[in-house]
Amino acid sequence: MGFSYLTNLPLEQARRDYLSLLTERGFAPRTEMVPVQSACGRVTAGAVYARICAPHYPACAMDGLAVTAADTFGASETTPVRLGPGRYELVDTGDPLPAGRDAVVMVEDVVWKGDEALLREAAAPWQHVRQIGEDVCAGEMLLPARTAVSPAAIGAMIAGGVLEVEVLARPVVGIIPTGDEVVPPTPDPAPGDVMEFNSAIFSAMLTQWGALPRTYPIVRDVEADIRAALERAVSECDMVILNAGSSAGREDYSASAIAAVGEVFCHGIAIRPGKPAILGCRGAKPILGVPGYPVSGIIVIEQLLRPLVERCTGTQPDPAPTVEAVLSRPVVSGLKYQEFVRLRMGRVGDRLIAAPLDRGSGVVTSFMKADGILEIPQGTEGYEAGERVTVRLLRPEAELDRTLVAIGSHDPLLDELANLMHLENPDIYMSSSHVGSMGGIMAIRRGETHAAGCHLLNEADGTYNTAYLEKYFPNGGLRQVECVGRTQGLMIARGNPLGLQGFGDIARPGVRYVNRQKGSGTRILADYLCRKEGVDPAAVYGYDREEFTHTSVAAQIAAGTADAGMGIYSAARLYDLEFLPVCVEQYDLLIPDYAWDTPAVRQLIRTLKSEAFRARLLELGGYTVEHPGEVRRAF
Repeated sequence: MGFSYLTNLPLEQARRDYLSLLTERGFAPRTEMVPVQSACGRVTAGAVYARICAPHYPACAMDGLAVTAADTFGASETTPVRLGPGRYELVDTGDPLPAGRDAVVMVEDVVWKGDEALLREAAAPWQHVRQIGEDVCAGEMLLPARTAVSPAAIGAMIAGGVLEVEVLARPVVGIIPTGDEVVPPTPDPAPGDVMEFNSAIFSAMLTQWGALPRTYPIVRDVEADIRAALERAVSECDMVILNAGSSAGREDYSASAIAAVGEVFCHGIAIRPGKPAILGCRGAKPILGVPGYPVSGIIVIEQLLRPLVERCTGTQPDPAPTVEAVLSRPVVSGLKYQEFVRLRMGRVGDRLIAAPLDRGSGVVTSFMKADGILEIPQGTEGYEAGERVTVRLLRPEAELDRTLVAIGSHDPLLDELANLMHLENPDIYMSSSHVGSMGGIMAIRRGETHAAGCHLLNEADGTYNTAYLEKYFPNGGLRQVECVGRTQGLMIARGNPLGLQGFGDIARPGVRYVNRQKGSGTRILADYLCRKEGVDPAAVYGYDREEFTHTSVAAQIAAGTADAGMGIYSAARLYDLEFLPVCVEQYDLLIPDYAWDTPAVRQLIRTLKSEAFRARLLELGGYTVEHPGEVRRAF
C-alpha cells in the first residue's frame, strides 16, 4: 500500500503544537529526592527552607580568649586590664561561646604575664562572636523553586540542616536503533554492514542536556519486533527515540509502529535534513521517529526533543550566540524547507568567512567539523557567495578570531599541519575547505582566506603555479611559499586485478575511473595527461564522477566502487592501494600580503619549518621536503 506523509508542518508550528498536545495529556516534570551533596547543577522542584539556624549556637569567630566585655572596660595602652584565671577561657574558632562570656579577644591582642592576660584595649560586647542565625535562620528560604543548585547553595543547605533536596528528575530517554543492515560497532565491519553509532551520538547529546539515556538492542526490520521493542521502552522510559525507518520505504515501519503503540501527531516536518521525522506519543509520553541518517537525526533531536528534555530538567541554557559572516560559496535551498547548513569559519581581516560543508544528511563528520550553523528559512532560495548571513555559533567567537582559514587544494598534510600548529600553540586553530587550486586563488582574490594550497601545472613549460599567479595577481599582493613536493599517480586496487600499466589504461573497457572536481590541480593534471596520451575523456567510464579530496578518491577504490583514480601516494598508502607514479608535483601554499603578518600565519610558517612537520611527512610517505616555509617568490 502506498504511503504518504501526514503533514509537512513548519518547524516552529510543529514544536509549539506538539508541546501543547503533550501538556494537555499531562506531560510535566517528575521530581525526586537526592542527597544535597549530589545536587550540583540540578534544579529545585520547590522552594527550599532552612531547618535550623546557622550557626545554631553562639560561636567564637577567632582563636583567643572568651571574656566578659565589662571586665575589660577601661583598658588602654597606659592602663591595661589584667585578667587572671577564671576571668577568661581559651577558645578556638568555631567553639561554642562559654556560658557567661559575651566577647572574644584575638590571641594576637593578648600579652601574657605568666597565666595572667594583659589587655590594652577594651572588648566590645559580642565582638568576634557569631550570633545564632547570623548566616541562616531556621525557616528562611534558601533557594526558590526552579533554581539550579550551585556549589555555594550546597553549603548553605547543609548549614541550614537540609540534607536532602527535592529536584526535577532527569528524564529517562529510551533509544531504539532499527535496521537489518546495522550492526554493533566493530573495527572490521563486513561489506554491507552499517555500524550503529547514532545511539552513541544521541546518548551523548542527551547526557549533555541532563537526561538519562537508555539504549536498547538493535531491532531488525520486522514490524512486530519494532512494536514489541517500542512497547517495552514506553513502559520503562519517560521519552522514546525510534531511530531509522521513519521515511516511506517498503521497510520503514516507524510510523505504523508508533501508531499501533500510541498515536502519530505528525509525520513530516518542513526541515532539511530531517524531513521524515515523526512526532508521536502514548498519553503524555513523547515518541519521536528519527531518520536513520546521522545528521538528520541530530537536527531532529536538537530541534524537537531537546525542548522537552529541558522542560523536564528545568534548565534554560543561554541561546547560542549569533554572528554575521560572509559566505565563501553560494548555498542553494529548496523553497519547501527550513534548512540547516553546517559551516567552517574563521576571521580574515575584519570579516568572518563561512565555508559551507558537505550537506549530505549522512555526513556526520560535517557536524564534527562545523563551527556554525546557517538556518535558511522556509521559502528562501538560498544565498549568493559574498552575501552576509547570520550564523549560530558552535564554537566561541574568540577561537574563530585565532583560526587560520585555508581554502584551496586538498592534501592530508593540511590536517597534519593543523594538528601540529595547535600542539605547538594551543591558541591557534585551522579551518580548511577543499575547493581546488583555482578555488583557492579566487578565495585570495576575494580576500576570504589566509592561505591556499596550490599545484597548478603549466603545460607549456612543466612548471607549477607561477604562471597562474602572474596571470591572476598582476598587481602583486601575494607570497608563494614552498611546502612540499608530492608524488601524484594512479591509485588502483591492491593486486592490480585489471593489470593497469599507466594512465592511458583508464580508457580500457571495463575500467571504472573516479576523478577530482573541476578546478583542482589533480583534475588539471588528469586533463593534461589525457591530451598527452591521446585519451578521450568522453570514452573514460566515470571521468565525470567527482570527489573533492584525495582520500575520498582512495576510499572509493578501496571499497570497490571504482578501479582507478589520480591521487597522491600518501592517500594510496593510507588505503593500502597499489600506486603507479606519474610525476612529482610542486605543492605550494599561497599567502596573501593582507594575512602575512597575522599570528596564525606566523605560526603556520614556524610549523612548516619544524622538524616535527618534516618527520611526519616522511612517516606518511610520498613527499619530498626541501625548504618548507621559505618564500619562493613574492608577487
